[in-house]
Amino acid sequence: MLTKNTMPTSLPLTGYMRQPAVLSIVPVSASTLWRLIRQNKFPKPTKLSSRVTAWRAEDVYSWIESTQKLNAAV
Repeated sequence: MLTKNTMPTSLPLTGYMRQPAVLSIVPVSASTLWRLIRQNKFPKPTKLSSRVTAWRAEDVYSWIESTQKLNAAV
């Protein structure tokens, strides 16, 4: 389970994360990340402006936590 003590210190616990930050903690490639989004298996990003897309940090950490619980149950 993720806690404040196990979170990477350089990434925000709240707010928004751009794709490089997401990919630094989610062990998939960029193309796999977008495939997971299309399949509704990863949180959809928010469009902050015409050229800026970001994910809510809380959504990413919730997804990681739920994935860890699924893997632990197997």
